[in-house]
This record gives sequence, structure tokens and C-alpha cells, in this order.
Amino acid sequence: MFSGVVSCLLLSSCGQQITSSASSGTEEKAPEEAYSAYLFTYFTGNNKDEEAIRFALSNDGYNYRALNNNKPVINSADISSTGGVRDPHILRGADGKTFYMVVTDMVSANGWSSNRAMVLLKSTDLVNWTSSVVNIQQQFSGQEDLLRVWAPQTIYDPEAGKYMIYFSMKHGEDPDKIYYAYANKDFTALETTPKQLFFSPTNGAAIDGDIIHKDGKYHLFFKTEGEGSGIKIATSDKLTEGYVLQDKYVQQTKDPVEGSGVFKLNNSDDYILMYDVYTKGKYQFTKSRDLQNFTIIDQEVSMNFHPRHGTVLPVTAEEAARLMGKWGTADDVIGSARASGLKKINITLDTAAKQLYLPVKPGVNLSAFDPEFTAFPGVTIAPQSAQDFTSGPVTYTVNVKGQEPHTYQVTAREDHNPVLEGFYADPDVLYSEKTGKFYIYPTSDGFTGWSGTYFKTFSSDNLVDWKDEGVILDLHKDVSWADRNAWAPCIIEKKTGDQYKYFYYFTAAQKIGVAVADNPTGPFVDSGKPLIDAFPEGVTGGQQIDPEVFADPKTGKNYLYWGNGYMAGAELNEDMVSIKPGTTKVMTPDATFREGATVSYRNGTYYFLWSEDDTRSENYRVRYGTSSTPMGKIIVPENNLVIAKDKEAGIYGTGHNSILQMPGKDEWYIVYHRFNYPKGITMGDAAGYNREVSIDKLEFNTDGSIRQVTPTHQGVKAVDLKGNGGNRL
Repeated sequence: MFSGVVSCLLLSSCGQQITSSASSGTEEKAPEEAYSAYLFTYFTGNNKDEEAIRFALSNDGYNYRALNNNKPVINSADISSTGGVRDPHILRGADGKTFYMVVTDMVSANGWSSNRAMVLLKSTDLVNWTSSVVNIQQQFSGQEDLLRVWAPQTIYDPEAGKYMIYFSMKHGEDPDKIYYAYANKDFTALETTPKQLFFSPTNGAAIDGDIIHKDGKYHLFFKTEGEGSGIKIATSDKLTEGYVLQDKYVQQTKDPVEGSGVFKLNNSDDYILMYDVYTKGKYQFTKSRDLQNFTIIDQEVSMNFHPRHGTVLPVTAEEAARLMGKWGTADDVIGSARASGLKKINITLDTAAKQLYLPVKPGVNLSAFDPEFTAFPGVTIAPQSAQDFTSGPVTYTVNVKGQEPHTYQVTAREDHNPVLEGFYADPDVLYSEKTGKFYIYPTSDGFTGWSGTYFKTFSSDNLVDWKDEGVILDLHKDVSWADRNAWAPCIIEKKTGDQYKYFYYFTAAQKIGVAVADNPTGPFVDSGKPLIDAFPEGVTGGQQIDPEVFADPKTGKNYLYWGNGYMAGAELNEDMVSIKPGTTKVMTPDATFREGATVSYRNGTYYFLWSEDDTRSENYRVRYGTSSTPMGKIIVPENNLVIAKDKEAGIYGTGHNSILQMPGKDEWYIVYHRFNYPKGITMGDAAGYNREVSIDKLEFNTDGSIRQVTPTHQGVKAVDLKGNGGNRL
């Protein structure tokens, strides 16, 4: 009856679905041009309150805004047997107007082999859903050793005229395998016994299946488990059998991934393959035209939420407006500004006062600035054109269809902190005599559990305008002895004759290495082994991290300092890549020392600065002591606080700094990181790996003591070198 070649995508991720009539045998493709937006359904994490269905909308398939303030749109306790659901998959039905959703019925806190069920949901409007729990072990015989049922998805089978649900199951000591069964007419239960869908040639585990139909073939994307895990594709001419493995991984990252989803962009020949990079707390988006070659497009993608294992469904303008009317808010609309001149991660909305703060990048013309708010179907925003923000706040009115209009006062202002765009921490600052520019060398932040694996540098002529110079050292590519936890680097420029060398000390896998380059932007070549990988004598706790390099202007000798939980120092050999034997000394100044030592010299005094408390704490801050020699006893003043949080300004977690002196001048700057503003203080421990880099002035009292710095959003004004440089001392 359904003998024709299916020309449309047959999966939930794509809303272009076949309209079929089992009685007449006719097939009709839903008009693709009808779809003008995208619905993303997802869950957010492994806590029980995160294991719930959430929705987000996009106009273009790249930029998504969470609905319902990123809260669940369906109460998990109302639909599941465990109280939690995961891995939501959404499908437009064959009639074009009925929607099907399936989810894993599971609370991860009960264990990864604790569930036996899935939940089937059905809707005619995307807002109101009916649901049924399907417990495989209870419904079907021979399932006594079933341990888990994971990641169900639905596809319409035109040959059978039924909806096929496919999912992975694990029995006893067997690996996870992908099975399928047909749902009953009402989509409330399974009417056939689960059968194995994909047979791995290696009998390896397979989970998170996602089927898409293209060019007469069904493409099954799935995740392999065990050795060499990742996303692979198996293809078949038939939906329910004959899948042949294409033995290559298609994810474009070396990090662990799961939960792949494929959808076709509206009115385009391009497909998006997205997947959950779960150890990094982020999604990666890739684009393909042939489902064989995939290009990373992360730089084009934005979300105001952190999804886990979800799927995307193209929707019509009417459907998007209905979703906005139910779960959209005027607050979210006014907070959706996306102009290229904005510091997007620092946008601040006071929902009670109806006030929005838009920080702009240096050089933005505020006399004619358009914030470019995102307007979904059913939403109007006025005014729509560029406005003059130089004389004060501009009034905007947001109207979401079916809701009362809301008015906001919007302020746009050029603030210089943070100085780098994105999440970075542990900044080390250098002025290069060779190039006449400033450089910041930070930890690449924003990765769950400080799991970044590469280092970047940024350059500036004036301390205000910073250019991303790209990755200068990638642990996976450039370092043989460590591949994780790229943290807290430092650098020094050394000149011999007319040649410059740059010695870059960095943390990897809780060890300290050194790499060398001829230019401040690299390429850097690692020495091939760690420089420091053991506790100094007498120390039994802490970590070998946070190197600091210092050239003594009095003697010309070079020193390296390091440590977490303790502070150690040692003299470097002339080669700058080895420690002079017998010079290592434990120098911990007092009990406030945690990490992040930095050293500078002024008027005959050596200043030692360090960070106190934990970088996840809002009270992370900098203290200092002084010494008469680079390796001497550190004297700690009674009032030795350098910089700390400013609750009134919403600035928290100010620490792990470096110091810059302008040459020939008693003019100093402190470069440090802080929690992301404004969200960091609401993020719990995650604030400690979602940090940003700032610069403020550092000043001294007449007696040589450091005057406590007040951290600011304004930052520093642009400096004009006019041929004069600055030295990192």
C-alpha cells in the first residue's frame, strides 16, 4: 500500500512529516514552507527537579530562548512512575496536527539501572498533553533480567500505518541494545513485543537512537558505549531491519557525547546534528548537507539555558504564538537582546523594577543603537528601530498575544569590565616589548568542573579593546603527558641579543608544564614532560597548580612559584625550563593562602599576592604580604586585603590576579577574575567555573602598603602607550 519512496524526514526532530491514510494509501508531504520556527524540548540535569520536560523556541534553528523561565512545562510527578523524566523526544504526527512525545521514566539518583519504563504523551496543541506509563517489565514476559529502558523515540512507519517507538534496553550482563515496538492506536501502550532493531557487528552497546529518512534510506544515529564511545550511523532501506554500520564517528569533538538529534532546517537543504557534550555542560551543533560530513557551527548558536538530551521540532507561526501565549513572558522577550555590540552574558534585568541594563562593547554608537530583541510569533516590541541611549533610558513596550503589555526602561552603557568576551579565569598579563601590545593569558572557563583542555591569549593596544588571538596550546594536540584540566597559566618574555623567547608555564592534570615560543601568540611547543609533578619536601596536601614566573630586576635571576594549599618557590635555571636543584622552598605566608600566587617589585619591596578561600565562594579574594628578597620570609600586614566582593555592585568571587606596571611610571593595574555578572551569584558551585576577567587600577599608600581595590563594572580607561610599554613584574 505504501510502496512509494518516502521523500520527507520521518523523525520527531524534523516537523516535516508524511500525512498518510492507511485506508486510501495516499501520501502527502506537509508543506515545508508552513514551518517558520522551532520548538526545542529538553531536560536540564541529574537532580530530580531537573529531570522534567522543558521547552524553548527559536526563529532560525540556531538561537533559542527558554519558555516558562526554563521551568518544567509538565510536572514529572503527574506523568511518571518514578517522579522524574529524561530524554524528551517530540514528533509531529502523520496528520500534521497531532503531536507525540516520549520520555525516559527515570530518576538518576536511584541509579543508572533503576528504571523499567517510559512515558508516552499525546497532544493536539503542544500545550495540553495526555500521558501513559509503559512499564516494559510488567507488560511483557521474559523481561525478568531487564535493568533499564532508556531514551525512547517515535517515528511513523508508513508501511505499517503505525507509530513505531524505538529505545535501548539492557538485560543482565548483556550490553545495551536498541529495540522497537509499535504503539497502539491511542498512543497509550505498546501493542507489539519489543524486537531488536540494530545488531552491532561487535555486539557493543548502543543507546540514544535517532532515525532520519533521507534519499531513500533510514539513517540511525546512535551512541556506542565502552571503548571508543561516540556517535555513529547505521543505514538501511527498511525502517525495522537491515541496518548496516558506517564505521566512523561523526561527533566533532573528543569530549564524551550522548543524545544526538538531527533536524532539517526550514526551507533549506541543510541538516543540524546536535548532541549533548555532557561532561562540559553544553551542546554542540554541527551542520551537514549529506549526513556524512559535519561542520561545527557553535559560534552561530546561542541559548539562555543548558539543555541535556533533547530534540527539535519545526513549528508554524501559529503554533509558536500559542506556545508563547502559554509559556512566554515579556521579561524574557526584553531580555533577549542579541545585537553584535552587546556583552550578552552580562545583560541584567530587574524584573520587579522593569529595568534592563545592556552593557555594550567599546566603540558602539549609543546615539543610534538597536538592541535587536528577539520577537517570536505573537510578540510585538516597540520601538523597533535604533534609538538614542546617550541621554538616559529608553522606554520599550512588549506585548505577548493573550497577555497584558509590559513597559520597561532600558539603559545601554559602555562598561569595560569584563574585558574579555566569554568565560575566562586566572588571568596572567604581559606587555610584550617585541610587539608593543598587552596580552592576557587566562584559563578557558565555562566548562563543568574546570574541565577545559586548551589555552587562548588575547591582545590589546590599550587595555580596553581586546582581540582573541585563538588557541595557543591544546592539551589534546600539543601535550603528550596530560589531556585534562588546563588551568592557570603564566608567561614571561626574555630577550637575548635581538631575539625574543616566551616561556609559558601552565597547569595540566594537576601538574605544571612549560612551553616555549618565539612570539607571544605562539605557536608554543611543550617541553615534553611536566616541570613540577610532586609535592615539595614536607608538603603532603594540596595540588601542584597555579604557576607564577618572576624576573628579579635587582639580580636578573628568574623564579617560579606555585601551589594550592601551600606556596612553594624555586629558582629557574638559565634555560627557563628547569628548576635549579636545591632551591625549592616552601613559602606559605599564612593560613589565608589558598592558591594563585603572583609576585611584583616596587621601590625595593617584593609584593606577594595570593587568593584566599575557594574560587566557588563569593568570598574568594586577594591578600598580600611583602619581603625584602624574592625567596625571603613574607611579612603579612594586619590590613592586607587587596580586593574583595562588592555586594552593592553585584560583584563576587574576585581573585586569582596578576599585576601590570606601566614602564617608567608608578602606575599599576590589577587583572583578576570574578563570578559572571549578574548570574554567577545564583549558580551555586557552578559560579566557580563560569568566571570572567576584569581590570581595575591598583594604588599604593605613601608607606608602600597596597590600598584596597574596589572592583568595578566601569573598569579602566584606555591607555595610550605612545611608544611607551608596560612591564609585567
